[in-house]
Amino acid sequence: QVQLLESGGGLVQAGGSLRLSCAASGRTFSGYTMGWFRQAPGKEREFVSAITWSGGSTYYADSVKGRFTISRDNAKNTVYLQMNSLNPEDTAVYYCAADPAGSYYYTRLEEYRYWGQGTQVTVSS
Repeated sequence: QVQLLESGGGLVQAGGSLRLSCAASGRTFSGYTMGWFRQAPGKEREFVSAITWSGGSTYYADSVKGRFTISRDNAKNTVYLQMNSLNPEDTAVYYCAADPAGSYYYTRLEEYRYWGQGTQVTVSS
């Protein structure tokens, strides 16, 4: 199985940027769709972004489109989330997830088999 470890979270002022990383280890990374989700206190975990194994297709929630960029480096078994123009509404725990099946339903939490522990992102105003 795959283990995922997020890093790069922290405290940033509104308008600032952060880059999250998700390092994968275990059996294989090949062919996996990778996703980012986030969960704010008292709220449901929500889809943020996803990327196919080849990197040829990326997907974004409307709330982050134009501000966030997902990418992956398969040679390093790592997926990234570059977050620009952050605002306090982006404050949440961000989770990396992996879908070995590469489901078409990439926005659905239940499609992802493996999850990281999460990394806290806090944006101050």
